[in-house]
Amino acid sequence: MLYSKEVMEHFSNPRNVGTMEDADGVGSVGNAKCGDIMRIYLKVEDNRIQDVKFETFGCGSAIASSSISTEMIMGKTLEEAMAVTNKDVVDALGGLPTHKIHCSVLAEEAIWAAIEDYYIRTNTPYDKEKFAKLHDGHDHH
Repeated sequence: MLYSKEVMEHFSNPRNVGTMEDADGVGSVGNAKCGDIMRIYLKVEDNRIQDVKFETFGCGSAIASSSISTEMIMGKTLEEAMAVTNKDVVDALGGLPTHKIHCSVLAEEAIWAAIEDYYIRTNTPYDKEKFAKLHDGHDHH
């Protein structure tokens, strides 16, 4: 499969790239074996994502997945952001080759990891069971 124009656009001109010194939540996910590492930074006010940045070390699909996912969660509540699935990311990108689907999974997991980090930093009670998938030590392949 050739990459969609959305993938090429977000790879060539990624949105929301960078770090955030005063982030309210930071989520880092990845797998050194496959080489894709993704970090998402959140600024949260009144349970709503006011700003989001990302750093991704990986292939074009990983960068495109990071870029579009930050656009998808900007301005959303934390609950709305947690509802964004890897399938939503793939659909928004107009598809990904099968062997690159793990990049969209990383984007979903990075969002969740950043939100969990926010809950921990702010001592906000949350359902730890919901986040268990982030801590099960699985591989992305």
